[in-house]
Amino acid sequence: MAQSLSQLFFEATGKKAGEQVALTASGSNRRYYRIISDDEMTSLIGVQGTSRDENHAFLYMAQHFLAHGLDVPRVLAVSDDEMNYVQQDLGNTLLFDYIAEGRKTGVFSATEKEMLRKTMRGLAKFQVVAAKNFDFNQCYPQPEFNLRSILWDLNYFKYCFLKATGLDFQEDLLENEFERLAYILLNNSEMTAFLYRDFQSRNVMVVEREVNGKKEVVPYFIDFQGGRKGPVYYDVASFLWQAKANFHPDLREELVEVYLEELQHYLSVDKEKFYDVLKHFVLFRTMQVLGAYGFRGYFEKKPHFLQSIPFAIDNLRHLLKHASEDYPYLIEVLRQMTEMKQFKEVGVRKPLVVRVFSFSYKKGIPADSSGNGGGFVFDCRAINNPGKYERYQFFTGMDKPVIDFLEEDGEILPFLEQAYDMVDFSVKRYMDRGFQNLMISFGCTGGQHRSVYAAEKMAQHIHEKYGVEVQLIHREQNQERVFQARD
Repeated sequence: MAQSLSQLFFEATGKKAGEQVALTASGSNRRYYRIISDDEMTSLIGVQGTSRDENHAFLYMAQHFLAHGLDVPRVLAVSDDEMNYVQQDLGNTLLFDYIAEGRKTGVFSATEKEMLRKTMRGLAKFQVVAAKNFDFNQCYPQPEFNLRSILWDLNYFKYCFLKATGLDFQEDLLENEFERLAYILLNNSEMTAFLYRDFQSRNVMVVEREVNGKKEVVPYFIDFQGGRKGPVYYDVASFLWQAKANFHPDLREELVEVYLEELQHYLSVDKEKFYDVLKHFVLFRTMQVLGAYGFRGYFEKKPHFLQSIPFAIDNLRHLLKHASEDYPYLIEVLRQMTEMKQFKEVGVRKPLVVRVFSFSYKKGIPADSSGNGGGFVFDCRAINNPGKYERYQFFTGMDKPVIDFLEEDGEILPFLEQAYDMVDFSVKRYMDRGFQNLMISFGCTGGQHRSVYAAEKMAQHIHEKYGVEVQLIHREQNQERVFQARD
C-alpha cells in the first residue's frame, strides 16, 4: 500500500502532520496541499498525481535540476508507487500575483520590472543548464518538440477552439497551412535546449532567501513536468505573450534583450534571426493556448480559462497586424475568427490609470511611456513663484510653508479650477470608452514649488472624485506615489 501524504510528511520531517490545506491547482489535475506539522513549526507541499509517468518525469527533473544548481523545489519524500510526494514549501507568492498591479494597469513598477528581468535571465540559464547530461527519454508525454507534438497542438486549437466558435473554414486548406507552419518551426530550431513548455507567471514562485548573510528575492521554477528537448523560442513566446500578462511592446522588447544578453553566455545567438523566428513561435503558442482555454473552458467548464479567452484574442489581434505571409489562409481564418461577434462584444476592459507629473521646463516635458504620445501639459510659470524668496529655497510644493504661500497668494486656485474642469471631462470620457492611460503634467521653472503643488492637488482631486488609480511622479524631486484604485 502506497504511503499517504501524512506518512511522507513524517518521513521527511520526523513530525506528525497536522492541518492539510488544499491549494488551487489551476489547469492541472494534480492535487496540491500545504501540510503543517502539529506543532505548527514546519510546512511542506504535498502532491497527489493522477499519472505515474507524469509524476516520474517531474521527480527525475527535480532531482536533475537541483544537482545542476537550479532554483526548483526540493522533493523530500516519495511514495513507492510515485503517485504521492512531498516537497519544499516555497511560500505563497506566485510571480503572477507579484506583478498583479502591472498586469492590471499595463504600468509595471521598478520592483516588478526587476523581478521580470531576473525571471528572463533565469529562463535563459535554466534552458541551457537543465539540458546538460539530461536524459530526455524520461520526459512525458514526448521526449522532444517534434512534428507530431506541433500537429497535436495545432489540431487541439482546431477542434477545441476554432470549431467551437462556429466559424466556417476549409479544413484541407487549413491543414496545408498547419504543415507549412510546422515546417517553419522545425527548420528554425537550431538552438535546442530544455523546453519548459508551460513557462508562464503562474509557474514561477517569488522566494526570499538568504545568501552570504544578505536577503534576496529570486524566482523559483515549478510545474516543469511537461518539459522536453526543444527550441528556446517557445518558452520566450509562452512567457512574454501570456494572455493576461499585459506587457507593453516596449517592455516585451526590453525583456527579450535581457534574455538574449544572458543566453549569449551559453549559446551563440544571431539576434536578427532570433526575432524573425520568434514571431512564428508566438503565433503557434497563441493558438496552442487558445486550444487549451477552449478545452478547459468550453468542455471542462472551468471559468478561469473562459475569462482568459478575451485576453488571448486581444493578443492575437495585435499579432495579426504584422503576421507572416508564409501561411495566408491560416492568417485569414484567424482574422475572421477575431472579428466574430462573440469576441468583438467581449472586449478586454482594463482600468484607467492616470499619471500626474510635476517637472521643470528647463529639463523638458516628461515622455509618455504608454505609447500614446502624451496628454495635458499645464504651464504654472505665470503664477507667483515662491522660489524667488530665499526662505522657501529648501521647501517643495508638498511642504506647508509653500502651500500656505500659494493658497494665500491665491493665483493658483482659479488656475487649478480651470484645470480640473478640463481634466474631468477627459477622465469621464476615457472611463466610458475603456481607455487605459491618461497623462497630466504640470511644469514650472525648477519643478520644485508651483508644479509640485498643482500635481499633488490634481492627483488628490482625480482619486477622490473617480476612484481610479493615480500615479503621482515628481520628476525633479525623484519622488513617486500611487493612489490605489478603489474597488
